[in-house]
Amino acid sequence: MLTDSDNGGGAKSFSLYLHIPYCQAKCPYCDFNSHAVASWPEDDYVRALIAEIERRAGEAPWAGRRLKTIFFGGGTPSLFRPESIAAVLGSAERNFGIESGAEVTLEANPGTVDAAKLGGMRAAGINRISFGAQSFNEARLKFLGRIHGAAEIREAARLAHRAGFERLNLDLIFAVPGQTVDEALDDIAEAAALGPDHISAYNLTFEEGTAFFTEMKRGRIRPIDSDRQAEFYAAVREELPRRGYKMYEISNYAPPGHEARHNLSYWRLESYLGLGAGAHSFARAGSGVGGRRWWNERMPARYVEQALEGGLAEAGGETVDSTVERGEFVFLNLRLRAGFALADFEERFGESFDRVFGARAARLFEGELLVRDEGRIYLSERGLELADSVFAEFI
Repeated sequence: MLTDSDNGGGAKSFSLYLHIPYCQAKCPYCDFNSHAVASWPEDDYVRALIAEIERRAGEAPWAGRRLKTIFFGGGTPSLFRPESIAAVLGSAERNFGIESGAEVTLEANPGTVDAAKLGGMRAAGINRISFGAQSFNEARLKFLGRIHGAAEIREAARLAHRAGFERLNLDLIFAVPGQTVDEALDDIAEAAALGPDHISAYNLTFEEGTAFFTEMKRGRIRPIDSDRQAEFYAAVREELPRRGYKMYEISNYAPPGHEARHNLSYWRLESYLGLGAGAHSFARAGSGVGGRRWWNERMPARYVEQALEGGLAEAGGETVDSTVERGEFVFLNLRLRAGFALADFEERFGESFDRVFGARAARLFEGELLVRDEGRIYLSERGLELADSVFAEFI
């Protein structure tokens, strides 16, 4: 049954995202709400997050609901002190309550951690660490604007294991201009040798508003052509499972039971609360279909000021009607390798998938982009490579 999971008291648990927007340097491919600064107002920002937690905990639909996953994203959350992270988690525990065994993730740059910081983060309550490794090739790291080298990735992973992190993710980027498929496979070998329980592998994209997009438009950078990108993706999809990391989502690989539970909440279109500058939230309707989506003020200074004034920093929002929700449910679940069960669609929306999407889906089945098997619908191998085109049919 694909609803937000229940806790023991019958109230549905939810996921909490906490955005920390500060970075030491802005990566040229990054389109997230991140800001390169020489210093950051850590104490004020933590107080702002806590003010938001306290305000939201007393409001519908979050009041009386516990947290099943927590994710500190950015930006570079590992720039903050362990004491700051502990303060935020302490407030979350007091105001919401955190379920036993909850997944608590922190994103980190390998160039910003040492043994003391990782030990402090583990003691603060972080039980899953995610390093933005991206590559082990020094030339590619430089091109990608990373502040660390390959040796720092290896050391960070070693120190994370020593600090007691059994859950460790490494991010990789492939199809970088100048990269070969063999180099991408070398990155996978290097990453796997460090013993993470999860690897994310992303095709480099040139998003509007990034430095790379500007350089591409000026003709200074030429992306790898689409056929060649497909070769990279096929090689990655074959190599990671060969090394024990099963593909469970378009860009994510892990042994069974080690999937990123927080991200699964997004892909299953469950309720989540986002706090911090530019963070997004989604709350399903209390009964029936639909819900609401909203987002915070993006600029960190204005976010802090607004949050400290009254615990709210909303910049906008929208109602998610049944038509939008059904489309989002389909394309988000299709990101998962297992897709979705037809019975779950019907239970959630009160009508069958074929009644709602039968005509447009027929073209995708005929084109061998979608597969229907044992009551489930999922992307074919070809569908994985043309996923954006498939998703567009449901938006």
